[in-house]
Amino acid sequence: MLKKWYNKNGDNMNFIDNIKKDKYENFVKNHEKSHFLQSYAWGQFAKKEKNLFPHYIGLENNKNELVAATLLLEKRLPFGYRYFYAPRGYIIDFKNESLLEEFTEKIKIYAKKQKGIFIKIDPDIIYHQETNDGKVLIEKEEKILKKLKKLGYKHLGFTKNFETMQPRYTFRIDFQKQWEEIESKFSKTTKQRIKKAEELEVKVSIGKIEDIKEFYQLMILTENRKDFITHNQRYYESLYEIWNKDNSCNLFLGKINLDLMIKEHKQTIEQLKNNLIPLQKENLSKSEKSKKIEMEKRIEKLEKDIEKYKNNKKEYGNQITLSGHFIIEYGNKAWVLYAGNHNILSETYTNYKTYREHIKFYYNKKIQTYDQFGTIGDLRKENPLLGLHEFKKKFGGDYLEFIGEFDYILNKPMYFIFTKLVPFYRKAVKKFAKKRQKR
Repeated sequence: MLKKWYNKNGDNMNFIDNIKKDKYENFVKNHEKSHFLQSYAWGQFAKKEKNLFPHYIGLENNKNELVAATLLLEKRLPFGYRYFYAPRGYIIDFKNESLLEEFTEKIKIYAKKQKGIFIKIDPDIIYHQETNDGKVLIEKEEKILKKLKKLGYKHLGFTKNFETMQPRYTFRIDFQKQWEEIESKFSKTTKQRIKKAEELEVKVSIGKIEDIKEFYQLMILTENRKDFITHNQRYYESLYEIWNKDNSCNLFLGKINLDLMIKEHKQTIEQLKNNLIPLQKENLSKSEKSKKIEMEKRIEKLEKDIEKYKNNKKEYGNQITLSGHFIIEYGNKAWVLYAGNHNILSETYTNYKTYREHIKFYYNKKIQTYDQFGTIGDLRKENPLLGLHEFKKKFGGDYLEFIGEFDYILNKPMYFIFTKLVPFYRKAVKKFAKKRQKR
């Protein structure tokens, strides 16, 4: 449906509330603000698995060319009310103030007609960016923040952890550099651990949809260990199927072979024992005694490891998948959407090797930007999420802070009820249920 709109310069603009798939994708994929959460496929996936209803809307110029677009996900509420969410939207030049104002006005009218309470956005606008070693690349982006507020968007604050719909912080690697430069920014310990994984012959392969079951088990183990809620198996299978229809996603699996590891350990033990032969004598020097003790301790450790590997083999079989990473690709960018790890054999550093392999894979595909999809801004030592941050930091990406979430309020009384009273009521009910359960 087309509706005429004239901007301040008198140019004829058409508002479209049902953009065709090909036209929408061509615009979004090639835009500077392109993001997989604004893709046509994500709308279809959200409809199937999240019970959200996609709207693909935009503005056309007088040449029938899109100049702005967004995926709006509609959440239906009781009594016919609803709210709309543009994940990492809009796809627009946010520096073009008149265009942003026009698009906001048309979306407001569109949502109001459908009893919308508010419109939520969390644009892919970098508020602050610095290199891995702390050099500032982008200072605070205040101009766009002020413009959005002036247009009526309510900024929900500079959150520090994962309080918002999408993470406010992330690490990104710019692939428009030489591979040697990218790999050189891996931390020293990361390089050492990748080398150790290679010595243990850790293998990384790309799985298929049949491997989602195994990946899901890793996510369950990670959920139990880290105390967060994951999705069910069908969720990952649906995402894999829907995404690979028109785009690309890959499941990277890091595996170990226990027989090979046992063989490698036995060879090392044999070599150490040969090295000990010259030290089986009296009147050893102080340095020789230290060397002998060190080698004997290492042999003892390797023998214990062999016994552990044999027990692991009895329980899990010879080949064990220890890491699974779900990477999604859209346009010229890739995101590490989900990562799960086994509870055992962390000393093989399979997770590190798996990361390195898929980073190299997407570099070779000529992807421009690699996004680790989420970290924190609260870097205090006591923050339980600091370990996640420190791990992702080890791969050398730039540290980014996004501008945050905004709500455009359409119905103030219902917004108050929905955002204040309903959460308070739910919290009280949950608290009462816990007390009742204790009694």
